[in-house]
Amino acid sequence: MIPARATGVWSRSRAVSSLVVLVAFVLSMAALGLAQARTAPESFADLAEKLLPSVVNISTTQTVEGRSGPQIPQLPPGSPFEEFFKEFFDRNRPQQSQRKATSLGSGFIIDAAGFVVTNNHVIEGADEITVVMHDNTRLEAKLVGRDPKTDLAVLQVKPEGELTAVPFGESDTARVGDWVVAIGNPFGLGGTVTAGIISARGRDINSGPYDDFLQTDASINRGNSGGPMFNLEGEVIGINTAIFSPSGGSVGIGFAIPASTAQPVINQLIKHGEVRRGWLGVHIQAVTEEIAESLGLDEAAGALVASVIDDGPAADAKIEPGDVILKFDGKKVPQMRKLPRIVAETEVGKPVPVEIWRNNKMITLSVTVGRLRDEDKTKVASKGGSSRESEKALRSLGLTLSPITDSLRTRFKLAEDAKGVVVTSVAETSPSGEKGVRPGDLIVEVSQEEVTSPTDVIDKVDQARAAGRKSVLFLLETQAGLRFVALRIDGK
Repeated sequence: MIPARATGVWSRSRAVSSLVVLVAFVLSMAALGLAQARTAPESFADLAEKLLPSVVNISTTQTVEGRSGPQIPQLPPGSPFEEFFKEFFDRNRPQQSQRKATSLGSGFIIDAAGFVVTNNHVIEGADEITVVMHDNTRLEAKLVGRDPKTDLAVLQVKPEGELTAVPFGESDTARVGDWVVAIGNPFGLGGTVTAGIISARGRDINSGPYDDFLQTDASINRGNSGGPMFNLEGEVIGINTAIFSPSGGSVGIGFAIPASTAQPVINQLIKHGEVRRGWLGVHIQAVTEEIAESLGLDEAAGALVASVIDDGPAADAKIEPGDVILKFDGKKVPQMRKLPRIVAETEVGKPVPVEIWRNNKMITLSVTVGRLRDEDKTKVASKGGSSRESEKALRSLGLTLSPITDSLRTRFKLAEDAKGVVVTSVAETSPSGEKGVRPGDLIVEVSQEEVTSPTDVIDKVDQARAAGRKSVLFLLETQAGLRFVALRIDGK
């Protein structure tokens, strides 16, 4: 039998020993965590050596028509010298001349078959396109297809030997702060490697309808356009396409097309020579906090349908103005500008479920995706009502309203078939003025119900206030088309 004192000493010794082991284990795990967290390599040399052969320079030549020599001076009509100068310059008119204009850009090889990706603006209008390999081999390139909306183009070359292609990576999982490497042909200097981090995601720089750029502080300059942005695994997660620079040089704000946006476009260009985008047939706007509250949504998310184009896929699926699209084909629509990209990337002719918020409840409709064509952008929809009432003021919102009259139709250049309630004046500092409501706008709906008179508008606002709403939803017909506006009604 072991004495109690001895037993206690043995227990304490074992506890101390276990504690030492535990501390050592924790320290070793902490050291391992620090090693894993340190993602920046001591050098980018190995990565650059591996990737440089896959990046190419793009050289284009374009024939530009020009005319040299003096021009006919501007003379007053009927001047006595007019005929003299005209005859002189007709006899001595210089011949039409042509000159070759060249430009430089970047690209990268994505397939051993010789497919090369670059920006559309690098090759736009080019008569000849030459791809210059890393070893200075020059290959004539054929244009496979291009897409101005995303500023992407695919070329193809016939290599004499084996090409080094690079894979695409998951740009959607790239995080702000991750290291990236850019390789390109700045100022025509040839293969140049720069490094930085992802500074921001989802940037909209108003360059096209599908803006969703990655922002980086890696040095990008003129000539880098079309070059790849790599992660540290050597995968392309972006295509460098633009910079923000008052001086024209790099100031640490560059933009790249994410791989998730580029890949579907590139695949279609290779397969079809063009991009066949999905089309829903709606005009949409953002869901603000006020609009969300007025519609009973828990958060400001989704895309609010402002109008539905006649005979379009949405009209066939019974989607209505005032609906909020929250999911399309199983993909969430966190904000309005995401929906066009989601729809565009959906296969044409595919029936998809659309989850919609309507009348304070969720419903699911099925829509067959159409194909987007240029003429679809010009189609519009219209709505309205009628009234014979006199002008009335809605002071809480800063509005003065009136039914449509012949004089107002002339004053505000309203269409003959225009219907609704006319806004005749707006107080600049009122909720309406702050939201951009203007005289001449037509109020078509209030709280998603048609209005045909100023009294209808006032009644709907009073009903919303009585129900405890902080804002009320208006559908306006403006010079720019239909749009929803949520106006605060807290005041009396």
